[in-house]
Amino acid sequence: MIKKILIAVMFAGSLGVAAPPATAAVNVVIRLEPPPMRYERIPSPRRGYVWAPGYWDWRGQRHVWAQGNWMRERPGYTYNRPGWHQRGGNWEIRRGSWARSDHGRHRGPGNHGYRGHGKHDRHDRGHGDRR
Repeated sequence: MIKKILIAVMFAGSLGVAAPPATAAVNVVIRLEPPPMRYERIPSPRRGYVWAPGYWDWRGQRHVWAQGNWMRERPGYTYNRPGWHQRGGNWEIRRGSWARSDHGRHRGPGNHGYRGHGKHDRHDRGHGDRR
C-alpha cells in the first residue's frame, strides 16, 4: 500500500514539475591569440546603467566581436569586464560578471559601477578601462 502511494506521489510530482536546464559558465581556453581590440566610442553615461565594453568572444571556432552595451546597474555590485588573458601559451577568456562592491567604497564620476580586472595583458591596456 505504501509503495503504491509513493509511486503515485512520484508520478504526480513528475507531471507538474520540470527541472530547469543546468547552466554553467564555460571556460574557453585556446591557442589562437585574439585580434587587437577595436576602438569603441563610449556613449554618454545613462543614469541607472553600467557600460559593458565590447570584446572578442569565441563562437563557432573563431573570434567574433561582441559590441559594448548598457546594462542596468545592480546596486551593491560592480561590473568586471570580459577579457582575454594569456597563460602558458594559451589564451583564456573571462566573461563579464558582477561582483559585490566593497561597502562604503565611493565610485567616482565616470566609473558607473564598472571596474576592470586587476591584471591586464597587452590586449587589455587602454581599451575602455576608465577608473
